[in-house]
Amino acid sequence: MKITANWNYPTDIRVGRGRVEELAEACNALGITNPLLVTDRGLATMAITRAAREALRDGGLQHALFAEVDPNPNEVNLDAGIKAFRDGNHDGIVAFGGGSGIDLGKCIALMVGQTRPVWDFVEEGGGWKQADADAIVPIISVPTTAGTGAEVGRSCMITNTVSHVKSAIFHPKLMPSVVICDPELTVGMPKFVTAGTGMVAFAHCLEAYCSPVYHPLGQGIAIEGMRLVKEFLPRAYRDPVDLEARLNMMSAAVMGAIAIQKGMGAIHALSQPIGAMYNTHHGTTNAVLMPMVLRFNQKAIGRKIDKLAGYLEIQGGFEGFYDFILKFRADLAIPQNLSELGVPSEHVADIAAKAIADSSAAGNPVKLTLENTVELLSGCF
Repeated sequence: MKITANWNYPTDIRVGRGRVEELAEACNALGITNPLLVTDRGLATMAITRAAREALRDGGLQHALFAEVDPNPNEVNLDAGIKAFRDGNHDGIVAFGGGSGIDLGKCIALMVGQTRPVWDFVEEGGGWKQADADAIVPIISVPTTAGTGAEVGRSCMITNTVSHVKSAIFHPKLMPSVVICDPELTVGMPKFVTAGTGMVAFAHCLEAYCSPVYHPLGQGIAIEGMRLVKEFLPRAYRDPVDLEARLNMMSAAVMGAIAIQKGMGAIHALSQPIGAMYNTHHGTTNAVLMPMVLRFNQKAIGRKIDKLAGYLEIQGGFEGFYDFILKFRADLAIPQNLSELGVPSEHVADIAAKAIADSSAAGNPVKLTLENTVELLSGCF
């Protein structure tokens, strides 16, 4: 059997306590003299953001802050960010925060020098080849959560406010040149954010592991990423200042983002339109959907999950793993269904139609059709 594959692994990742102090040095190494620090509204005035700005000032760098970032960033946020970048004569991006701030920061870096609309650069179809690669400005990412792994991704998620479709905007140069993973930046996360973002990392690893695509490197990373979440997310949830747990969760987030080169599936295909339509937290939505998607895919992934359960020291194979997910969610105070998340059930067909059109749907082990996706989604209420 002939096997061909393209494997890409990430970038300069600096992990450890206090590493945010290296922010100015990282800018200097990339030739950034006047960065725009992009973060979300909630982080804009917090101590960790002030510390990052102080690190830039101490390094002799002028900079500005942009915080017009919604939980699901959209083209309105993007246009405002591009204007701020140009008005301030900035020459690089520091993408600081959770997935929302990092995604928008990366998208600003892409779009500030382009003449085509952002929707021309969606991941599927190779539209990124139309971008002017030389016009993309350098990016440093500094995560303050441990979830999406956007800090090591080549894409960013942007929601269209007209169509309510969330699209992955892609370009190889969206991979940040430097990533600073400082666990001290994550200790202030509220419990529900710790839980939700942690479940994003788990969902990334789980869907990558279940994907039928050949990618043994991603497979191994996904398995170990799930082990880290299983061991360290409950610790971080119980004790926010447990820096060992926080650091390992940041590692799991990075591993999940690497692993999804192997593919994603129905969890993300469903959660992305739900988030775009109802502004739900991405990770929490993933966690709500996870058990039903596991059951939906059982015939295709049963043996894989049996092996995974053994590695994770969970008794009972597939059923034991399924029960573990239910208890894991409950222990993290995750809503048990979409109704508890505030999603109305009358738009099931619309969500399902958007889900099967989502790029993640192609990686699901069981082919998604409108009929079976409506049935799957209905069971999540």
